[in-house]
Amino acid sequence: MAKKIEELEAEVARLSEENNRLQEENERLDLENVRLLGRNLLMSEQLTAWYELKQRVNWLKAEMERGRRMKMQADLVDDAELLAMLENQLEHEPQLVTAEFGTPELAELMGVSQARLIRLFRNSTIFKSPDDYLENLRLMRALQLLRDHPEYGIAAISAEAGYNSVRTLQRRMSEVIGMTPVEFRMMTEKD
Repeated sequence: MAKKIEELEAEVARLSEENNRLQEENERLDLENVRLLGRNLLMSEQLTAWYELKQRVNWLKAEMERGRRMKMQADLVDDAELLAMLENQLEHEPQLVTAEFGTPELAELMGVSQARLIRLFRNSTIFKSPDDYLENLRLMRALQLLRDHPEYGIAAISAEAGYNSVRTLQRRMSEVIGMTPVEFRMMTEKD
């Protein structure tokens, strides 16, 4: 029986050592799992960021292609048609012609390149440039407002017509028609 107890004690010792080894192996595997989970999380975040970046790049490419196509299509329109489209657009939306509205904004509105727009004005209109055309629109708008709305102040008319200041409107009117806004208003009231 003593031999049997010794065999059992040896078996218990062996199993205890095996249990300790397995516990150490489990701890090592737990640490490895934590490390792998952290790595997978980091890779998942990087993959998400990469995917979002790819979506933004694809969107930008599509926008650039759309802009390129619009410019190509608009450049195919003949000059007379483009001028008619431009006049129609600005006639229906005079509020677009603000003090900040210039050649770049006009080209974008019409879907043509600035170079095309400048060539169009140089070759097909009495205006030397798109900015001259826009300045003429501002002045015509101011004259119309001065005539049709005597209740408006000069500052309100200046702002409504797209001028930065009353002084700019006064200077421009004096250069073109030889009258100030007040003089023009007085002349139109007599009619």
